[in-house]
Order: sequence, then structure tokens, then C-alpha cells
Amino acid sequence: METRGAVHVPASPRSSMKPLQALGMLRSGLDLEDELLALACASHSGEPFHVDGARKILADAGLDESALQCPEDYPYDRSVTDRGRVFMNCSGKHAAMLATCVLNDWPTETYLEPSHPLQRAIRETVEELTGERIAASGVDGCGAPLFYVSMLGVTKAFRAFPLSAEDSYERKIFDAMRTYPEWTSGTTRPEAKLMKAIPGLMLKAGAEAFEAFAFEDGRAGTVKIEDGSSRARGPVTVAALRSLGLDAPELDELAAPVVLGGGQPVGEVRVR
Repeated sequence: METRGAVHVPASPRSSMKPLQALGMLRSGLDLEDELLALACASHSGEPFHVDGARKILADAGLDESALQCPEDYPYDRSVTDRGRVFMNCSGKHAAMLATCVLNDWPTETYLEPSHPLQRAIRETVEELTGERIAASGVDGCGAPLFYVSMLGVTKAFRAFPLSAEDSYERKIFDAMRTYPEWTSGTTRPEAKLMKAIPGLMLKAGAEAFEAFAFEDGRAGTVKIEDGSSRARGPVTVAALRSLGLDAPELDELAAPVVLGGGQPVGEVRVR
């Protein structure tokens, strides 16, 4: 195992924890398949198919978007000018949380409270897969509980997805995310490009420049940029993947993104 930096120190993986949150929901009875399961793990761009998918999850549970408690937001996709809760990048996760509550007759009005049965189930799942007690908790940007664990713990958790049995919930999530990468992020997002370029790669980015990934044979890793700026995340992730022997020509554009000044290239970000 290769490590650099304070990998034992508790950190906030932010949205990189969404596959673990989805696992807690599946274990609680949620029945989602394929692209809608990938959407439950997503920080999506708010493209029409993302929004339609979130609405379908809600409708199948007898709900509409008024039940969502994530904040109203504009989508990441700048071509979409609509604004609302369902356009917020975490709406797929929130729709899945609500659907899980309906299945279990748990209250939907309080589904984001840490003491809610859903959030307790997710917390137990996080602690089980990371092998750690949650060091601290807070509130994520979408309003859901936020858990602090080490980068090593997150790496251990991500390894569990490809290494679990073929009929397991973990493997179901792994297969959905790598089969439908646009549903976990967006059609033009770096995460989707990486998963398309390297078959068998499951990868999930989080805010504050966190990233976690796992590969078919169980190799896994995490990246955290200390200052929280996402500009360096792509190049460092590509370097980490290449250190594992994973590569593809498509990774070149993510390995050294261009820095613009006045709309013109003035430099690039590289891993030294």
C-alpha cells in the first residue's frame, strides 16, 4: 500500500460517501436498478435525464419533488437554466432516501435528522465498511448528515464493492455506477470520462476536492487535496490511477488541465 500525507486523520469525504449511503438504503429495502441506482449515488449535473430519473424515483414512491429537503439550486450543466430542489446535484440521493422511508413506513418529514432510522442505518453501514467509528459528524451542503472518517477507511470501504459476491448489494452498486457513468455525474464531467476510459473503474468525487475509486480486482484509493480546491483533483487522481497501472489515451486531457487567463491558455496544472 502506498500512502502520502495524513491518510489516518479524519476527513470529510463529502459526496464520495454516496455509494455507502446507497448501500445503507438497499440494505433497508430500497429496490432500485441500473441507471436509477447510479443516480442514487450521484452528484449529477441536472441534465434532463437526471431530473426525470429523480422524479421517477419519487413518483414510484407516491411522492413528488415537494418532498425533497435538499436546497434549491441551479444545475451544474450551464445549458440548463431551471432552478429548484430536483435540479440540485444531490436530488437523486434524496429521492432514494425518501423512497426508502416510504418502504419502511418511516417519517419522510424528518428523513435528514441524524436520529432518523434511515440515517442510523446509513451510519452503521459507513462504520462497518470503513472499519472505523465515525470521528465526527456534521451537515453536508445538501442537508444530509456528514460523517468524518480517514482516507484509509474510505479506501477500505470502496474495495468492498468490487470484492463482494456477485449477488450482493455492494456489487450491484459497483456494476450500476460503472455501467452508467453519466448518471453518477454528467455527460461531460471528468468522473464519467475516467470511468469510460478505464473499464471496470468505479469512481466518485466529493466536494472539497475528495475522490475515491475502486477497480475490478479490488485495487482502490482515495485522493484529498488539502486546500479543498478541485482544480488539482483530476491530475492527482490520474496520477494515482497510473501508479496502479491503469491508463488510457483519454486520461491525457485530465492529467494536465489548462489554466485560462482572459480566456486564453496561460498555464496548466501538473503533478510533479
